[in-house]
Amino acid sequence: MLEITIPGRGKYRLQNLVLDFNGTLAFNGVLLEGIVERLAVISNLLEVYVITSDTFVSVGKQMADLPVTIIRLSSSDHKQEKKDFVESLGADSVIAIGNGSNDSAMVRIAAIGIAVIQQEGAASGTVQSADLVFTSIIDALDVILNPQRMIATLRE
Repeated sequence: MLEITIPGRGKYRLQNLVLDFNGTLAFNGVLLEGIVERLAVISNLLEVYVITSDTFVSVGKQMADLPVTIIRLSSSDHKQEKKDFVESLGADSVIAIGNGSNDSAMVRIAAIGIAVIQQEGAASGTVQSADLVFTSIIDALDVILNPQRMIATLRE
């Protein structure tokens, strides 16, 4: 668990990290450099879930050595399915990170929603729904590992 108090926003008891795969952790189905090391450490603080439609059918192989739970989307409405998953965990306990249009609802309802803008770009609705926006997933994961940065950015 990660407990942080953000002045003007209150106390957060974060237990879960929900991550989109392609465009967020991976590009063209291949994990970006630096992800493995950071997720290994974060998994000691939070339950880590990777939620994906697995467009490149690579998530299983790419995440095989990591202590994460892979959630493969199966419905025709991935945006709603991602939102429902975050709600099932208790949205107030979730940090959600994504970049695509189908990530906007989960990012919006999570206690801390993060959008990343990388090689694949990011949907404007997801960026607007986010509490934090980064141009690198590495920076987004590092803010979880160094929550004082999150406090500095989000304080009101």
